[in-house]
Amino acid sequence: MPLILPVKDKNPTWGSDCYIAENATIVGDVIMGDNCSVWFNAVIRGDVNYIKIGNNTNIQDGAVIHCTYMHAGTDIGNNVSIGHNALVHGCVLQDNVLVGMGAIVMDYAVVESFVIIAAGAIVLEKTVCESGYLYAGIPAKKIKPITDEQREMLKRLPNNYVMYSSWFKE
Repeated sequence: MPLILPVKDKNPTWGSDCYIAENATIVGDVIMGDNCSVWFNAVIRGDVNYIKIGNNTNIQDGAVIHCTYMHAGTDIGNNVSIGHNALVHGCVLQDNVLVGMGAIVMDYAVVESFVIIAAGAIVLEKTVCESGYLYAGIPAKKIKPITDEQREMLKRLPNNYVMYSSWFKE
């Protein structure tokens, strides 16, 4: 069973057809939409502020979603893929975003729609990642526009995770 805990009378909630792995942790003020998946060893910790997650979003293995006490909640849009071991903290991820494996997105950053954050990149505090671009490096910098194929991948990848999660619900 996943670890699902209230914090200060706030219980995590999620919509229909979500998959939460047996060893995932979700605590506190977390609201998640429909068709989301939270994979093995992922942690969504809404203990010190809120975390809002849209529909068709996947939080992959070992990822951590957190926020900052009294300052920065975390807002994650629809059709977002957060890669293995990524850290998303007190920021905004708009729709159709990919946060690559091991990437970090820090407080008050805004990642606009149709952005790819490369694996291992670090998006510093208050950075705005402009829609339609790939960001990479430490600190993350705008590298180049995403291609039409990458834009389609950003639309397709979340649906793949809806399919993968169905294998565990059978």
